[in-house]
Amino acid sequence: MTELVLSISLRELCQYEELTEQLIVEVVEHGIARPLAGHNSGDWVFDTTSVHWLRKAVRLHADLEIDWVAVAMVIDLLQKNEALQRQNQHFEQQLKRFRDG
Repeated sequence: MTELVLSISLRELCQYEELTEQLIVEVVEHGIARPLAGHNSGDWVFDTTSVHWLRKAVRLHADLEIDWVAVAMVIDLLQKNEALQRQNQHFEQQLKRFRDG
């Protein structure tokens, strides 16, 4: 089974999200979003997951007026929470099959 990965260049991302390249570079430097490819910022390509977290980070930074270090910590906690929710859902499905089987 082939996994479909959608991607967007840094330039397209700046235009689509109406963000500056400098802001996206700062977000990447804090580990909030990670480019799929490219060694320098002009060559960066992002997947939809990175765009999702970038959007959340920009909103947190603007709405709560917190610095990027705090935003990175919040995003990390949100990502861990989502992973735990997925894991819990998986275990619940296994338990249901065990009980029903």
